[in-house]
Amino acid sequence: MKRILPFLLVLLFWSCSDSSVNEKDLHYLKGYWEISEVKFPDGSIKEYGINPSIDFIQLKEGKGYRKKMKPQFDGTYDTSKDVENFEISRTNETYILRYSTEMSEWEEKLVQLDSVSFSVTNQEGVTYKYKRFEPIKIPQ
Repeated sequence: MKRILPFLLVLLFWSCSDSSVNEKDLHYLKGYWEISEVKFPDGSIKEYGINPSIDFIQLKEGKGYRKKMKPQFDGTYDTSKDVENFEISRTNETYILRYSTEMSEWEEKLVQLDSVSFSVTNQEGVTYKYKRFEPIKIPQ
């Protein structure tokens, strides 16, 4: 019993540890992302299959931008000139993305981030989950 107790305490400590995003993982935001699901405050979920548009995120030294892109079958992307600039900052053990466009300003809390997925929650409590975009490859 004396040998099991320390093991259980360590296991309990790991399971209760904070799952917040680490600063060293922020570089994972860079790249092409597609939305996989949206979870609404009432608990309902909208899942997405194939998306006609994806997001391209660029980040450098706490500042970045997001652009909507439309992948083409030849491997290129169509894009508009619209850009959503943002700054990322740490507040109370969480990272906040503060967006600014000519039309609006808003914030999203970065909830989860790794090399293949991330999720953010906006001020209305809607959570957006993204997965790394993988282009469709058509054999020639």
